[in-house]
Amino acid sequence: MGIKDISEKIGFTRLELKVIVFLLFVFITGLLIKIYWLSEKNKSVIYDYSKQDSLFLNIGNNSNDIEGKTPAEDKKVDYKQEVLDFRKREFKAGNSNDLPAESSIDINKAERSAFERLPGIGPKTAEKIITYRNKIKEFAKLDELLNVKGIGKTKFNKIKKYLYIKK
Repeated sequence: MGIKDISEKIGFTRLELKVIVFLLFVFITGLLIKIYWLSEKNKSVIYDYSKQDSLFLNIGNNSNDIEGKTPAEDKKVDYKQEVLDFRKREFKAGNSNDLPAESSIDINKAERSAFERLPGIGPKTAEKIITYRNKIKEFAKLDELLNVKGIGKTKFNKIKKYLYIKK
């Protein structure tokens, strides 16, 4: 049985039959390639994380960690003192009878660098405070800071807990 016999039974010419066989061959080949490609793509890659795991598990076991620093377990921390540091200080600004907070400054004696450490006070504002202080000779009340250009109520409320006037 040859191509001539098959083409007569189906009703195609010999050329049409060759084109159909060629197209079937290309389709099947493409299908096989796609199946192979998908099977390779879905293969799971197994990574060996044992080196990274050992580094993670050994941190803190040696006297030095990866960066050469002492591990956190070796540090001596006074937890009671750290908790006390977070307590809110009750300090009324402007009342010289109260003890000033640890980081507070006397606005009549403070230098520019001390003012710059206050929240929201930069070099220019610190300079303006000192200029105003020299002009009036001495601050009588903390509220006088509101007369300095660049210090409004919001900024004053942020910094007043760090300020006091020693008489």
